[in-house]
Amino acid sequence: MSTESDLAIATAGLTKSFGSFRAVDGIDLQVPAGSVYAVLGPNGAGKTTFVRMIATLLRPDSGTAKVFGYDVVEEATAVRSLIGLTGQYASVDDDMTAQENLVVFGKLHGLGRKAAQLKASTLLGEFGLDDVADRPLKKFSGGMRRRLDLAASLVAAPPLLFLDEPTTGLDPRTRAQLWDRLRALVAEGTTILLTTQYLDEADQLADRIAVVDRGSLVAEGTADELKSAVGAQLLVFTLTDEALAATAAAVISRFTTGDAVISPGGIVASPVDDLDALPEMLLALRSDGVAIREVNVKKPSLDEVFFAITSQSARGEAA
Repeated sequence: MSTESDLAIATAGLTKSFGSFRAVDGIDLQVPAGSVYAVLGPNGAGKTTFVRMIATLLRPDSGTAKVFGYDVVEEATAVRSLIGLTGQYASVDDDMTAQENLVVFGKLHGLGRKAAQLKASTLLGEFGLDDVADRPLKKFSGGMRRRLDLAASLVAAPPLLFLDEPTTGLDPRTRAQLWDRLRALVAEGTTILLTTQYLDEADQLADRIAVVDRGSLVAEGTADELKSAVGAQLLVFTLTDEALAATAAAVISRFTTGDAVISPGGIVASPVDDLDALPEMLLALRSDGVAIREVNVKKPSLDEVFFAITSQSARGEAA
């Protein structure tokens, strides 16, 4: 059980409505310090509203939210000193250069002119933008703008960083570069709350994942825990001799949770709850003269988890 001092974010019964529409409906969440925590959900699920309340940009209707023990309503000034926020769109000035943008952010955070210039130069180098430091922002590509926006959110080196769909519209190489930088930040002690619609991004980066749908928290856990909750893992055997597939399927089905399925190419697959029986299974196959060229374990993808969980939520709402 995590104590308050171990948590970067703790919410209880958090709600927010816009007229008759309940955007966030009683979310209870705990984000351990020094981790990456991903919040997934369909468009309109309430992810951005939730982040804006934690970041003190929206006042909750009810419930509580704390950042490193500070209440986001009663102690908003203290909370703001601990956070950085990168939204879906660049919060920088198109008519200024990259260097000038970061210097302005530094001054807004209380840095002197020289300190702000040094911080700007350091961040531009870390994000691979030092060669375009004097270029007007309006000449930047989308990927360059997102990198600059992330750099701007780090001017004050916050212990908690909110990233609201930070890689939307980026090419795969730029996304991978940002992922590497985010991993480095966490290694240095930063906590990251990430909202994203890219399921592979959550799978790659997040220590824990929350799935939000219709304003409610519908699932939470590690990627492996969520995958296990949706369905059993699949044990896949590739045989040396395809002619023995039926024999192999009969043997495998004795040890697994469902009937083995034969596919072309000498592949036999069956769902399995755990792998404790695998050694006995291999011995039984060898005893029946079945040689195995390869064994793989396939878990449900995070895409399958997302669709299964949100579909269940939709069915529950309809009922």
